[in-house]
Amino acid sequence: MRASLATSIAVTCAAVLALPVSLAAPAAATVPPEVAALPPGPERLPGSTQSLPLEPLDGSVRGFGGKAGSDPAERGLARRDVSPFSLLGVVWDDPVAALHGRVQVRTRAAGGGAWSQWQDVETHNDEHGADPGTTEGAGRALKGSTAPLWVGDSDGVEIRVRGEEQLPEGLRLELVHPGTEPGGAVPQVRTAAAPAAPAAPAGPAGPTAAEAAASAVNSQLAPYGAAWIPALSKEATEVTFRHFPEMFAPTGPAEPAKTTPVAAAPAKPYIGPRPKIITRKGWGADEKLREKGFVYTKSIKAAFVHHSATGNNYTCRQAPSVLRSIYRYHVQSSGWRDFGYNFAIDKCGNIYEGRAGGVAKPVLGAHTLGFNTNSMGVAVLGSYDKSTPPAAVLTAIARLTAWKLGLHGVNPNGTTYLTSGGGNLYKKGTKVKLRTIAGHRDGFATACPGARLYGKLGTARTTSAKYQGRR
Repeated sequence: MRASLATSIAVTCAAVLALPVSLAAPAAATVPPEVAALPPGPERLPGSTQSLPLEPLDGSVRGFGGKAGSDPAERGLARRDVSPFSLLGVVWDDPVAALHGRVQVRTRAAGGGAWSQWQDVETHNDEHGADPGTTEGAGRALKGSTAPLWVGDSDGVEIRVRGEEQLPEGLRLELVHPGTEPGGAVPQVRTAAAPAAPAAPAGPAGPTAAEAAASAVNSQLAPYGAAWIPALSKEATEVTFRHFPEMFAPTGPAEPAKTTPVAAAPAKPYIGPRPKIITRKGWGADEKLREKGFVYTKSIKAAFVHHSATGNNYTCRQAPSVLRSIYRYHVQSSGWRDFGYNFAIDKCGNIYEGRAGGVAKPVLGAHTLGFNTNSMGVAVLGSYDKSTPPAAVLTAIARLTAWKLGLHGVNPNGTTYLTSGGGNLYKKGTKVKLRTIAGHRDGFATACPGARLYGKLGTARTTSAKYQGRR
């Protein structure tokens, strides 16, 4: 056992020492030779978004009352052929305005398939997004938006919107195509151990500066341009943290650190084993979509668990497509600087890197309005109001939080205080006591992460603490 542990630690330390110390952003012309020399990757469709203005309902669409005709409180679109898409949502001009009402859609499966039944789109999405007063929260491109809904390969759509009061101005239906899969199959999480992470193939002209920057912030954890970050044992994770705490400090390649570096690691840290994490490269994030640079917070004191409210009609092989679609919807349709959540988990328990900036670093997200500072957001892909989350999901939440909260000395089964940034249930500046693994509804009046998932968070907390070695 000791010999095995010594070997594991030696390999870990050797690998870490071999990695570059500086995380300065490499320009496109100075991409490391081992990356630039990679063979061209397969051509793939980059994805697209169609934006269709909603119209007053007329005789061509039956409203919620079942009658054909005009109603000033209703908007929609009659059945129509559209370019292929897989995810949809509704946006409007004023990001502060809320859509109080009901949104329903019908879609047609691509290639002349059948029309679906009417499906509800979650309208209460205003509890997500950047904190008020931040650069992202005051962005000119921001829009109000519903939650996105995954419908699979489709080429026809019909929509109706009924307002309980005056509808927001500028209602538009956004239809998102995720693009085709990046090369290579997505690795499935099945065991704690994992092989070394392979470098993902570069594009025909090599990685862009944005792609290089997104990989550089993780390059001390996995090979440059890797499709996933491999799992480590608890012992190896603790050794890495103890000897190289600078890996987890909030510094990045695109902008200087704005906060105090992480303090020296404790002698016996409670840190769970690092889980396997599929990188942005692995799920095919188009780094040209997001804003340049990375933004950090000081620390991670709590993890907020969400569900994406995109529905459960996806396979785990489709999860990267779901992520690419949500990413495009967050950035291009809703006007956010990047993917909103720090991490995502699919229903098979695969863990994905979300917002760019480095999985081990305290990246500022846009997941829990008013409580993004000093927290992380984890979105489980799906809807869990009435569906029970699989056991693999709870295990993934526990493993991820045991590791990430452990890097900051946080007990997953404890409590902490976060200061409200405003825009939620609490006045700006209010210190609020929260569980260190909290549901979105703990910080906002929302059903997220769904009653069934929220009810299982106690199990996730207990398991996460055990992974850290706590009793």
